[in-house]
Formats: sequence, C-alpha cells, structure tokens
Amino acid sequence: MARTLLFVVTAFASLSLSGQQASVKRINIGTEQDLLPYVTSGYFAGIWAGKSHVRVRAITARVHKPDFIIEKGFTNNKVSAYALLTDYFIKNDWKGWWAGTGVVYWKSTIQTNKKEQTANYDTWLLNGSIGYSFKIYGNLYFSPWCALHIRLGGDKHILVDAKTFNPPLLNPEASVKFGIYF
Repeated sequence: MARTLLFVVTAFASLSLSGQQASVKRINIGTEQDLLPYVTSGYFAGIWAGKSHVRVRAITARVHKPDFIIEKGFTNNKVSAYALLTDYFIKNDWKGWWAGTGVVYWKSTIQTNKKEQTANYDTWLLNGSIGYSFKIYGNLYFSPWCALHIRLGGDKHILVDAKTFNPPLLNPEASVKFGIYF
C-alpha cells in the first residue's frame, strides 16, 4: 500500500510540475518517520506532497499502546493506523508552526489480562494536530507535534474474555517526526 501511495503522489507531482511556468512555486514531495511507533515496537511510513503553505500526508503506522493508557483489566492493544491528513504552515518552506486535520482509520486488537482471547475492532477518528518544524540542514527537518483524535465511529463495545472493552472517545498523542523533502 505504501508503494502505491508513493507512486500516486510522485505521478501527480510529475504531471503538475511539467505544466507549470517558472514563476509558479513547484510542488514538494517528502517522506517522514515518527519515533512513537518505533518506541512501542511498531513501524511508521509517511509520505506527503505540498505547495506553498499546504501539504497532504498519507500515513500508515503500527503502535502497541502501553498498558497505562488502556482501560484497566486490558492489555496488548495493538493499532494499525491509516490516515489522510492536510496540514497548513504559517511560514513558507515547510518550517515553523503548522496545524492539521484529517481522517484516521484504526484496525485494532486487544486482550484482557487473562490473555485467553484476542478481539478485533475498527475505529474511525477525526484528527486535529499541531506542531513545529525545525530545519536541521537543507531539506532535512524534525517536528515535535501533538494531536487529539476524536472517535467518530466504529465498534463501541468489544467483548473479549467475558469483559467489555470500550474504546475511548478522545485519544491524545505526541511524538517527534524526522523528514526530508524534495
């Protein structure tokens, strides 16, 4: 899926660039990595395309939520996330403050502390995020950020080992991204 998204973004950017005049700012394409999924033994893949102050990001990630943020009596909450987000930068050149929003889909599993069964559930969320992008060198950057995901839909009462897990309405998140753009 990540290869397909990268191909689509690259093809779109190539077509857009070929028809532009020199006086119009070109479309940038970038990729980034986020530390949070790796800290939780997961993974992250993110690509983006943008022009002027606006960029669109496609993200996939796998996160293992720590037990201290899960409802008591449950464990092994693993989330595979897929997101399409739009960000707005106050300054040009993808630096400084940015704010974003978009739609996120989580395909998740969870167990009780007994670990007898594993339940699957799906969640649709609305994302709101803010961050600050610092230039490291050239087109390399790092960006601390935070987000709040609001559950819009999906499974609400997940039965596992005769207990019911209720996904939270609000899901805060924070991390640091490293990226490069062309």
